[in-house]
Amino acid sequence: MKFLGYMLVYRRLLLVVFTLLVLLPLPVILRSKEAECAYTLFVIAIFWLTEALPLSVTALLPGLMFPMFGIMPSKKVASAYFKDFHLLLIGVICLATSIEKWNLHKRIALRMVMMVGVNPAWLTLGFMSSTAFLSMWLSNTSTTAMVMPIAEAVAQQIISAEAEIEATQMTYFNGATNHGLEIDECVSGHETNERKEKINPVPRYSNGTGKISSKMEVEKNSGTGTKYRTKKDHMMCKLMGLCIAYSSTIGGLTTITGTSTNLIFTEHFNTRYPDCRCLNFGSWFLFSFPVAIILLLLSWIWLQWFFLGFNFKEMFSCGKARTVQQKACAEVIKQEYQKLGSIRYQEIVTLVLFIVMALLWFSRDPGFVSGWSALFSEYSGFATDSTVALLVGLLFFLIPAKKLTKTTPTGEIVAFDYSPLITWKEFQSFMPWDIAILVGGGFALADGCEESGLSKWIGNKLSPLGSLPVWLIILISSLMVTSLTEVASNPATITLLLPILSPLAEAIHVNPLLILIPSTLCTSFAFLLPVANPCNAIVFSYGHLKVIDMVKAGLGVNIVGVAVVMLGMYTWIVPMFDLYTYPSWAPVISNETMP
Repeated sequence: MKFLGYMLVYRRLLLVVFTLLVLLPLPVILRSKEAECAYTLFVIAIFWLTEALPLSVTALLPGLMFPMFGIMPSKKVASAYFKDFHLLLIGVICLATSIEKWNLHKRIALRMVMMVGVNPAWLTLGFMSSTAFLSMWLSNTSTTAMVMPIAEAVAQQIISAEAEIEATQMTYFNGATNHGLEIDECVSGHETNERKEKINPVPRYSNGTGKISSKMEVEKNSGTGTKYRTKKDHMMCKLMGLCIAYSSTIGGLTTITGTSTNLIFTEHFNTRYPDCRCLNFGSWFLFSFPVAIILLLLSWIWLQWFFLGFNFKEMFSCGKARTVQQKACAEVIKQEYQKLGSIRYQEIVTLVLFIVMALLWFSRDPGFVSGWSALFSEYSGFATDSTVALLVGLLFFLIPAKKLTKTTPTGEIVAFDYSPLITWKEFQSFMPWDIAILVGGGFALADGCEESGLSKWIGNKLSPLGSLPVWLIILISSLMVTSLTEVASNPATITLLLPILSPLAEAIHVNPLLILIPSTLCTSFAFLLPVANPCNAIVFSYGHLKVIDMVKAGLGVNIVGVAVVMLGMYTWIVPMFDLYTYPSWAPVISNETMP
């Protein structure tokens, strides 16, 4: 038992040593560049899947192993770790830092929720829409972390309002006060702390019409043994949580900068197929936005039906007076919005820069008309989306946010400097350096596969798959990616599979976009498990959900997601990229057998 205890303690160290030794015969016996690169690929894949080492640390292994195997010189490997992607990421993080620093994201979310009303079904759609919109521009994780406390507060307020109605009705029918439901503001310190722990970090709110007993909030339901009054209350809390988590992921599909997997794919594609020049911010938005909208609506319907049922008559009833629960919910949202005060100068400037960045991205090379990049026709292809991101990003460090003052010896307050919209220290706290290194490692790995000939070898071995229908190949690759991303991080999954799927498309003589686009979108469909992505973990931490709840609800969203992506690939996306024709910018792989 003691030996097993030691093995458990040092399991990650043992896994690293075991993996390196077990796979070692591959380069030792075969003694070819393809085998040596395959050894590196397998080692990195296992470390990424098991997280025996931190993901970003594993991503540094190509810089160590490729020079040692003679696949690539160290200088060439190092150059792969910083590319156009990283400049784009820096500009986007500047925008995200300013948005979150000045609370513009919270104002946008609350305003969008206020616009859709307080009917439970429409309220859920409002939260999903605002969350999806924010995750188009901010990281999915930070969006979930920001919106979830607001949704939790609203859910708790609705539950409190329903309890208050029942208390009032019981008092009315009994003709006397029900002491079990009496308003009790003097809750013991133990009970107060227990309640705070359950809903932390969400504060409690009053609906302005009175407070329901705090004792009742923490009291366990004798019938169900839970902290909820009714099963419906519990279902509503589950629904709110999963709506926020899933809509954060769905919103990230819409833009190149919405999630790291989109950025990784775009950089890999533009590097492998430099003559294509068909993927940019505008073209990505045009094909992914319909996917996200359809998936968002279908996910909303599925989750609403799965947890609360779907009452169309109640949803579309016009002129019906709002219930007390709906009034309480509206009051919470209104109070939160009022806390923000009037829109400030810093928020206005951030919003203007945000709009400018989006417009410059869309208008750079829209495709159906000449964009502003045509002004620099002499240097075609030089200016990219990262150029726009850097231009706007630098302005955040230049534009004044407020004056810095000091008091002179005479007592006079004078300005001596100004503070910009963001500082370098604030930017550093937001910059995901681990993702930047992870992506760089993926680029280095892809370059190594190309240099060693492993990509070509894989392509030749996969060429028999060309006998299968193309739709079946797309479906298999999409399901494979969706399954793998549930147990591995999304960036690691896409980084690992792109060097395999690209040669596959070339080997079967199919437009690479026809396989790579659905695989990339499906990489984000990590809906099943709390550990599948940070958004799920944040929502799960609130304590409303069990793993089985996420598996059941997420399975439906996964199936719907793959179906919507397949639908898009054979409808509106086809004419955009002429997907049924093998493009001239993709290499033609012969069927020669590799040694």
